[in-house]
Amino acid sequence: MARSGLAVGAASLCALALAACSAPTNSSGSSAQDGLVLADGYELGGYNPIAGYGAAGEAKMYDGLLKLDGTDGLPGFEPSLATELPTANADATVWTVPLRKGVTFSDGSTFDAADVVATYDAILNPASASEARSSFDMITEVTALDPRTVEFRLAYPYSAMPTKMLIGIVPSESVATEGLAAESSLNTAPIGTGPYTLVDLSPDRAVFEANEDYFGGAPEVKKLTLLYVPDDNTRAQRMAAGEIDGTNLPPLLAETLDGRDGMSLTANTSADWRGVSLPTDNPVAGDKAMRMALNLAANRQSMVDNILGGHGRPAATPIPEVYGAAYEPSAAFPYDPAEAERLLTAAGWVVGPDGIRARDGVRAEFSVMYNASDTVRRDLAQAFASDALAVGVEVNLEALSWDRIDPRISYDATLLGGGSEPYDPDTQAYNALDSEFVKPGVGSIYDNASDYSNPAVDAALEAGRRSLDPAERDAAYRDMQRAYVDDPGYVYLVFLDHTYVSEDSDWTKSGPILEPHAHGVTWGPWWSLQTWTRQS
Repeated sequence: MARSGLAVGAASLCALALAACSAPTNSSGSSAQDGLVLADGYELGGYNPIAGYGAAGEAKMYDGLLKLDGTDGLPGFEPSLATELPTANADATVWTVPLRKGVTFSDGSTFDAADVVATYDAILNPASASEARSSFDMITEVTALDPRTVEFRLAYPYSAMPTKMLIGIVPSESVATEGLAAESSLNTAPIGTGPYTLVDLSPDRAVFEANEDYFGGAPEVKKLTLLYVPDDNTRAQRMAAGEIDGTNLPPLLAETLDGRDGMSLTANTSADWRGVSLPTDNPVAGDKAMRMALNLAANRQSMVDNILGGHGRPAATPIPEVYGAAYEPSAAFPYDPAEAERLLTAAGWVVGPDGIRARDGVRAEFSVMYNASDTVRRDLAQAFASDALAVGVEVNLEALSWDRIDPRISYDATLLGGGSEPYDPDTQAYNALDSEFVKPGVGSIYDNASDYSNPAVDAALEAGRRSLDPAERDAAYRDMQRAYVDDPGYVYLVFLDHTYVSEDSDWTKSGPILEPHAHGVTWGPWWSLQTWTRQS
């Protein structure tokens, strides 16, 4: 599961922003009429696909073999560096992709099949120590059949393979020497075929310019300046002052700016969930009756209404309604604190004199950690703790940095988020729930953070990823959700709508797209910035 690492130090940005905004424009923050200035809460840099950057296809400096087609609901795929959609053999273990001619990288080198092979080989190479490696572990070999055709061979049938073709391709020369992906020059000096190139980078400012030779056509937005402003309130203040053209904000804060001085709020549907892990080895959170009771005690609709301002939906599993026929509407938990109390009492968790339950000398008490800089996680954690206390369970909240959360995540409950690659039910649910990630050394610490194991869930997830028949896949994921709610391992709370504020009325934009967990200003109204056209 992805996370955002936030730091302090926004005050020094004022001079930078004012300098960038010195030229008068129709759009308040722009440094020129053909540019935009956006503020982001995510750190700048780390622009290396080998390390997993842009795995959902959002990178402006890179192109994948495929791209999202931009349709409402769950988007499909269309060719990008490929000339057509990939073809698979009968059991989905061999995928063949034809490639474009005449494409060049930003360093002037020519794109061909060798670059595709080198990119995927580098992701899979243990020497890279890529956090993305486990997401591509179905690939056993990538071969250049000729300069314009690549073939992927897989260890097992995998119907969601097109999702693994969104990640950006880099020139083979940039990964010719083995080394840690985190230390590659691509993190700060990306080389891609995409519609924008990075021309300047500092810790608090990144400047991108349009690639005039882009094979998809030169973008009309010629310059994009990103400012790193980690504090939500500071970004809102700078938006209100007209220093920037847009930013991402928590929903209630974003609403305060909607309609002011030409600013508008955009709320985009996402598959980005928030929930509480319940680690199996924790004597309280790992108890089956406790897990079910906490799910029944959680007032999810209240969280949506009062914390998200209505910009979201209750969550019971990692599969949202936008997945259509793969979504099982009956797989839900009613808000039923009375039934939660009954289950706990029946399981031997008896209310003590102080109102907190205990069983066999073990008090019904556990910690829930959350990232201290995330106000939405804070508010959700507080609401969860309040709901738990109402049924006799004491939750101790700990606001921590991620480097303090990580060592404890396998034992202590954590307010987590997920949905990093939401464009197939497999990539949305497999890493969150499959027991493969209980094994030592498999995946990241955020994969199946509860160490949840349910054979029925495993079987359904496996069936869904191996079938090429859409109806069979949909049925498998509905089975998975029904099995999960009978024996939950997390308390999934909400799916977020991602909220943004912008003042960019001079431009005609494409519509929204289903967004992943990451939701900085590479998404929102700006996800398809290269297609914007100026209004006449």
